[in-house]
Amino acid sequence: MEGFDGVGASMSDEGVKAFEEGAFMEGSSKWLVVALFCAILLWRHDAEALWAAVGAVLNTALSVALKKILNQERPIYTLRSDPGMPSSHAQSIFYTITFLNLSLAEWYGINGLTATLSGLFVILGSYFSWLRVSQQLHTVSQVVVGALLGSVFSILWYWSWNTFVLNLFISFLWVRIVVVLGAIGFCVSFLYHIYQSWIVEE
Repeated sequence: MEGFDGVGASMSDEGVKAFEEGAFMEGSSKWLVVALFCAILLWRHDAEALWAAVGAVLNTALSVALKKILNQERPIYTLRSDPGMPSSHAQSIFYTITFLNLSLAEWYGINGLTATLSGLFVILGSYFSWLRVSQQLHTVSQVVVGALLGSVFSILWYWSWNTFVLNLFISFLWVRIVVVLGAIGFCVSFLYHIYQSWIVEE
């Protein structure tokens, strides 16, 4: 019996360790998304990067609004007080990945390198999104819906820039002013949201 108890305790310890490692990785995902966007802004520092940043903030706002409208509980509602549908993490992750992949195809064309990088980004995004399920913070459907919403919103946002916003941005000074000031305002608001939700509340 002592042998079985020892094996059970060992398996339990391994399970706790794996859960803690998953929680650490899951908690790191949101900071990775923010770091990636900051890196893009610093690297590109152009109007399209600002437009992408505005889209990221609006994508987050859409997720928050849908959570309140749908009001679907999380698998274990005591872990988080807010509703779980859709997963805001998955929505933000796949918004970022989709916009980045579309930009890579635009900048460097579709080739072996960009296809490999795009596939790698999708795999990493899927892994970090799956962690939300493994940590019992979301159901599979909540994560899938979040990922789909983020991807679709990103495609539409990217399309809007290349279809008509870019031409307006080049042609009219007031559009440039609105985009730049709007981006600054949205980014400041998002930083405040990060401070309140990710630092103060946690």
